Amino acid sequence: MNDLIFGSAKGIAEAIRNKKVSSLEVVDLCLARISEVNQDINAVVKLAVNRAEREAREADHLLSNGTIKGPLHGVPITLKDSIDTEGIVTTGGTMGRKDFIPKKDATVAERLRSAGAIVMGKTNTPELTILFETDNDVYGRTNNPYNVSKTPGGSSGGAAAIVASGGSPLDMGSDTGGSIRVPAHFCGIAGLKPTYGRVPRTGHIIPHGMGAVDGYTTIGPMSRFVEDLTYTLPIIAGPDDSDPFIVDVPLRSPEDVKISDLKVAFHTDNGILAPSSDISDAVIRAARSFSDSGAFVEEKIPPPLERMVGMIPMPYDGWAWLYRLLEKYGTSEPNHYIKGRIQTMGQAKTVSEYTDHLEKIDEFRSDMLNFIEDYDLILCPVRPYVATDHGACELPESGLGMTYTNAYNVTGWPATVVRVSDSQDGLPIGVQMLANPWREDIALAAARHLEKSFGGWSMPQLVTN
Repeated sequence: MNDLIFGSAKGIAEAIRNKKVSSLEVVDLCLARISEVNQDINAVVKLAVNRAEREAREADHLLSNGTIKGPLHGVPITLKDSIDTEGIVTTGGTMGRKDFIPKKDATVAERLRSAGAIVMGKTNTPELTILFETDNDVYGRTNNPYNVSKTPGGSSGGAAAIVASGGSPLDMGSDTGGSIRVPAHFCGIAGLKPTYGRVPRTGHIIPHGMGAVDGYTTIGPMSRFVEDLTYTLPIIAGPDDSDPFIVDVPLRSPEDVKISDLKVAFHTDNGILAPSSDISDAVIRAARSFSDSGAFVEEKIPPPLERMVGMIPMPYDGWAWLYRLLEKYGTSEPNHYIKGRIQTMGQAKTVSEYTDHLEKIDEFRSDMLNFIEDYDLILCPVRPYVATDHGACELPESGLGMTYTNAYNVTGWPATVVRVSDSQDGLPIGVQMLANPWREDIALAAARHLEKSFGGWSMPQLVTN
C-alpha cells in the first residue's frame, strides 16, 4: 500500500472511492513520507497534521454514507505558501507575513477543498514568488531532491521538490516568468501553466489588479503525472467574481487530440543563450517522437524571440510595484536575493519610455500569434541548462536563460513541461510545450505523448556532490 502514495492523485482518488484504502491511511502515509525526506530538502514549511487527519476521518465517514464531495475526495495535497489557506499560516516567503493566518482560502484552495482535497501543509517559495531560487528569510532554502547541492528552481521550488519526492501527489504552482515550468524541469515532474485568464489569482501573494504587470501571473497544477494536470484543471478553472481578467472559455479534452494531426515547430536554441548538449538532445528526441507518430515537425524559431531580452516590464517602474507589495505585507527588509535583483534590474524608465515599451510588448504578442497561426505546438527548452548550484539562478548572467520561459508569460499562452531524459550527471531534463491560447488540450495531449514515450517522472535518490 505504501506504493500507492507514489501514484497519481487521480489513482489515489479512485482507490479511496472504491474503498481499497481509507483517506486517513493515505494522509498518514504522505505525512510519514514528508517526515522522511523533508529534513534533506526543506520543501514543506508548515504542516497541518491534526486538521488533515480530522478531515480525512470526515471524508471516510462521508464515503461510508455514500457521499462523495468531488473528484479529489479524501486526497491529500500540499499548496504553495503563496496561496492563502484559511487557518494555516501563509507567508508568501516574506517576513511581514511570517505569522499571518488567512481568514479565507484563495479561490484555487477553496475549489480544491470543495472537490474533496485535504491540505496537509504549505510548500516553500522565494519572497513574493519573484525569484528562481527557493530561499527566504522565513523558512530558509529548499534543496533539489535529485542533488541537494542544487536548487529545485523557483518560485514553486518547494512544490516541485515534495511532489518529486513522493510526499504529495499534487500541488499548485504560480508562474510569473517560469515559476511552474522551471521547477518542473529541474525536479523532473509535470507542470501546467494555463492560458492567462483561465485560473483566478484571488488570494495569491501577487494578486490580480497589478496594472501593467498583471498579465504575467498564472496559477496551475504540478504533479508527477500528466493525467493529474488534466484531472485538476477543470476544478480550478473559471471566473470567481473577483479576478476581473478571468474568461469563461470552455475547456477542451486532450482525449480528442490526435498527435498525428499536429503541426509542430521546435527549436533548441532561441538565439539568445545556447543550451547545453544534454538540453538540445532532449528537445531533438522529443521532436523526433512526434515525427515518428505522424505529426508534421519542422525546426523553426519564432522570429520575435530575438527581441525578448528586456521584454518583461517588471523593473521599468524602478520596482515600485514590488515596493508597494512589500509595504502592503509589512515587510521592511526584503531578502538579499530581492535586494540583488532590484540593484541589477532596477533602472526606472520615464513615463514615455514605459508606455513605448508597453506598445512593443503588444507588438511582440501580435507577431508571436502570427507565427503560431501555422502550428499547433512549439517545442523548446525550459532553460538552456539543468538545475544549477544554489544561487546561480539569480546571477545577472543567468537572466538570458529566462527568455525561454518569459516569452510565454508575455504571450499568455498555455504551456506544459514533462521530463524527457536526464543529464550526464543525473539531473532531470524537462521539455516545454506551448500551444495556442485556450488550447490546454493540445499542450496536455503533447505532454502525455512525451510521458508515454520517455517515462516521465522517476523517483529521486537524495544525494549530494
